[in-house]
Amino acid sequence: MATVLSVSGSPSASSRTGRLLRHLDQRLTAQGHEVIPLDVRTIPAEALLGADFRHPAIVEATELFARADGIVVGTPVYKASYSGVLKALLDLLPQYALTGKTVLPLATGGSVAHVLAIDYALRPVLNSMGAAHIVQGWFTLDKDITVREDGTLALAPAAAAALTPVVDQFSTALAGRTPVLAAAG
Repeated sequence: MATVLSVSGSPSASSRTGRLLRHLDQRLTAQGHEVIPLDVRTIPAEALLGADFRHPAIVEATELFARADGIVVGTPVYKASYSGVLKALLDLLPQYALTGKTVLPLATGGSVAHVLAIDYALRPVLNSMGAAHIVQGWFTLDKDITVREDGTLALAPAAAAALTPVVDQFSTALAGRTPVLAAAG
């Protein structure tokens, strides 16, 4: 099947966003996709903030984006937008790094007041980077994501019921995609 890059744009090691992505990664893996997790917070700050395009971590991240057929981008919402660490990474990728890719945008936050951050903040950037298909994204409230004592994730039933078809739609879009070949030049 497809190779999926699952990108967590949270700066926190104990992030609900990151845990949610890793939870959804399991569903995509069960559907036959190869899933590669990328936590942007693990990229050295000096590389991100110094715009060091040649730093090995930036080169590796760029290669992961190029290799992937599909990208899941998850971010916590801060000040009605996606995270700064995600912005820093997206700024360092080639202008059309998402050309030919199917993309699933996801966001988490404390209030439904931030639900439109996907469509008004994140989706335009993903589109400008050449994404072939951006499937319907989803916003999950922080209160609907619980981390159990053993470290596993529990989603509120309504949140789980809403996320399942979103992830399945992404998986279906990946299965039906036609690779976009680079123009000979």
